[in-house]
Amino acid sequence: MVIRVYIASSSGSTAVRRVESPPLLFSYTSVPSCPRTVKLRFGHICSKTLNTFKIKKKQQDVLGFLEANKIGFEEKDIAANEENRKWMRENVPEDSRPATGYPLPPQIFNESQYRGDYDAFFEARENNAVYAFLGLTAPPGSKEAEAQAKQKQQA
Repeated sequence: MVIRVYIASSSGSTAVRRVESPPLLFSYTSVPSCPRTVKLRFGHICSKTLNTFKIKKKQQDVLGFLEANKIGFEEKDIAANEENRKWMRENVPEDSRPATGYPLPPQIFNESQYRGDYDAFFEARENNAVYAFLGLTAPPGSKEAEAQAKQKQQA
């Protein structure tokens, strides 16, 4: 079984502008090229860029967890490969898609079986159920394996 994580390694342009006066932290201002910007200590950042930062952080969180736990995976870049993007969009189930637009990365699959998005991964991680979420057997001695053993004893 191969865990596949669909990511976006490079995305759109980043609208960053320098400002002369000392900026405030996180105050909304207006920049002509970007309808909604946030003024940070070093300048303005377009809300599109903020969303990119959020996506990158989520991707790093998933990939970092998989690497730290020595769970084999493949990265599938949807920004650089149109086939990956098309496959991901077609294989995210209807009930897991956003009301508008396309599903955003990271999206997680085990082979071709959809496992979930970042929010589902995060919830599984918080509940020590990542291996079950991924469709894998928890390794002996892991918190998840211990939790499963306790559940079997209680049943």
